[in-house]
Amino acid sequence: MKVISGPASKALAEKISVLTGYPNVPVASKIFPDGESYVRLEGSVQGETVAVVQTTCPPMQDGRLFQLAFMADAAKRAGASKVTAVVPYLAYARQDKMFLSGEGISVETIARMLKAAGIDELITVNVHSEPTLKQFPFPAKTLSAIPLLAEYFVQKGHKGAFALSPDKGAMYIAEQAQEVLDGGAGHLDKVRDRYTGQTRQTAEGLNVKDQTVIILDDIISTGGTIVGAAKILREQGAKHVFCACVHGLLIGDAEKHILDAGVEEIVGTDSVPGSVSKVSLAPLISKELKAQK
Repeated sequence: MKVISGPASKALAEKISVLTGYPNVPVASKIFPDGESYVRLEGSVQGETVAVVQTTCPPMQDGRLFQLAFMADAAKRAGASKVTAVVPYLAYARQDKMFLSGEGISVETIARMLKAAGIDELITVNVHSEPTLKQFPFPAKTLSAIPLLAEYFVQKGHKGAFALSPDKGAMYIAEQAQEVLDGGAGHLDKVRDRYTGQTRQTAEGLNVKDQTVIILDDIISTGGTIVGAAKILREQGAKHVFCACVHGLLIGDAEKHILDAGVEEIVGTDSVPGSVSKVSLAPLISKELKAQK
């Protein structure tokens, strides 16, 4: 197997190459003045199984998707026997059903596009809706980085911390973290106003007084949910409040708003390169790639 370094995940791909021992294939890339993308593989993949590592997070998620498709096509044209797309953050995965008449289902469109480009298999991380992957026209699976995030806090001296999910639906995330942290776990509740339709978070029955609490989620976008949760935890007497997510999009001033709400540290992974990308997905992805060989 060889690892192809997509332009959006070059550092991650290089770490995966080191951990697996699989040769790394660099990619030359540029954006033309009219905004179109160009990629070229700088190494032989003839007869090889290849893993193309390319996240598709904002900004430029559309361009990054096209780069992924172009790299897959280039690999197949260069004689690769199998192309596995390693896409840590899969764009458009949240549009997994029709909400209004006249809509399409974006993630299924993306799946068909990647199939046409020559991709034979997909590996992603903490996808929004795992059942959606069953509709892909090739094998697709999601890995969970929650244990890696929890281990980060253990290494920082926070073993025994309370794992909190912002809502009941994501309680499985808190439970995954709990297995590593060896502390308590729980969730906030959302109450919807029957007249205005607005929701608010409540902490009924939650006891976190004098505890270290880590709010965990798969994606942090605008940060509104985390801000609300942090304020509740402070009101409940939590001693320390941290937050962790797999995909730290942190749109606009989200990072500032979260910190201003009393969160002491925001921890994300390198699925979305940025200031909070403190945990690498390389060990998780490397283990999966080595198991497949």
